[in-house]
Amino acid sequence: MMFSRRKLLKMLTVLAAGTAGGNAVRAAPAGLNFGAVLGEAEELSKRAYAEPGTADRYGFNDLTYDQYRDIRFHRDRGLWAGQGLNFQVDFFHPGFRFRTPVEILAVEGGQAQPVAFTPEMFEYGPLVTAPTDPAGLGFSGFRVRAPINTADVMDEFAVFQGASYFRSVAKGQRYGLSARGLAINTADPEGEEFPHFRKFWLMRPEPGATSLVVLALLDSPSTTGAYRFAIRPGSPTAVDIELVLFPRVEMPRVGFGALSSMFLFGPSGRAGYDDFRNAVHDSEGLQIVTGAGERVYRPLANPSRLQVSAFLDRGPRGFGLVQRTRSFSDYQDLETRFELRPSAWIEPIGDWGAGAVVLVEIPAETETNDNIVAYWRPSDPIPAGRPYALTYRLTWCETPPVDPAPARVVASRGGLSFDRKRRLFVVDFDGLARDDPAPTVDVSATRGTVGNVSARWNPPSGGYRVSFELDTGRETLIELRLVLVRDAMPVSETWLYRWTPA
Repeated sequence: MMFSRRKLLKMLTVLAAGTAGGNAVRAAPAGLNFGAVLGEAEELSKRAYAEPGTADRYGFNDLTYDQYRDIRFHRDRGLWAGQGLNFQVDFFHPGFRFRTPVEILAVEGGQAQPVAFTPEMFEYGPLVTAPTDPAGLGFSGFRVRAPINTADVMDEFAVFQGASYFRSVAKGQRYGLSARGLAINTADPEGEEFPHFRKFWLMRPEPGATSLVVLALLDSPSTTGAYRFAIRPGSPTAVDIELVLFPRVEMPRVGFGALSSMFLFGPSGRAGYDDFRNAVHDSEGLQIVTGAGERVYRPLANPSRLQVSAFLDRGPRGFGLVQRTRSFSDYQDLETRFELRPSAWIEPIGDWGAGAVVLVEIPAETETNDNIVAYWRPSDPIPAGRPYALTYRLTWCETPPVDPAPARVVASRGGLSFDRKRRLFVVDFDGLARDDPAPTVDVSATRGTVGNVSARWNPPSGGYRVSFELDTGRETLIELRLVLVRDAMPVSETWLYRWTPA
């Protein structure tokens, strides 16, 4: 939402009190609060962007992955360690890919004090050399701990490190996909812009508090921004996010609620992967609940060429990257445990207007890099020189906190037809009762010819299986759509798929 100067001043008063909707916690009522961060972001936007420096005097920028892992934080030096609070913060050393130091301040009683970097906070293993002079060094980010799994263990559940990236987990989960504070020009031929959080304020929680507030200052060539994160770990872990941007320039291609993940292969396509595992992915699908209430599910792909899909909408109710396959046998990987990776769900608070959920799928040969991005892109460019505010809830979970369609897609598979002349697609649904009247299959394709449509009960799974064949002819891109219908009303999610030659 865009704001005039008068509306912004009114908003500063409201946001300073910490009203993010729902069960958001409140910032400190006096001293430093979100209003102060808004003011700092606005002032910064009036100055020319300055590229942040790096701390490379000791060669930390050139560390390998193993060398960087040989630097370990002493947990007893963490913020609020041993104070009987439900939260504790560890700090990350600069180096490897995380070369840009960030300023971190601890806030208590409304007063902010910088957290100073000292080598004594870290244990330096045999693969690295400890710095003798900390001048110019700073933290590259931080992790947050809480008794999320058991009452007597402070397990980490959230990390802020690198550009505007952050990630979290719910109870019993392992890290997987990441979120971003902002995406700018993603997949643009001229190159993507990566905003970064340059400063954080960690608000000391009260004894017994189950929520933690983190304030952040974002900066990039295109915009500055003030962010407020109200984080509630648990099952699920929820983060209420308020942001206000102060654009330096017009931004026609900006992404909010951005999520980054990895998809290498799965049952719908694993050509060229000679791998003992059945599937390799942090997320397997894009899920959307449109403003009109339609439930949409789009399986992810690892394409041979860059793919960008835009799902037009107005006032979306939610979207996210989800991991639905939750059995170890579906992956067979003892190290990565993909079945324990979280889903992430974006729930807009307020009307986000017209725009599109954008899905970017990037070709990948290994699982080491994220190749999937999803975000909301407003229809109109974000104008320069005018504040732009947005609020949403980000939930890290196993299943998104929305009412599901009666029938939900649980598996998508594909391959050659039995005569090896067409493509065969098999889509499994759950949520239908065997004794219910059989639904009608509504399947269509933008190009090519659909045939041999079949639908039947799936006794082993207790679900419903739909299969069809697609004659692709000489086409190179075909959009597929499938939904189960009864009495002219949908009784399933809308399954979408983009076919391209392998």
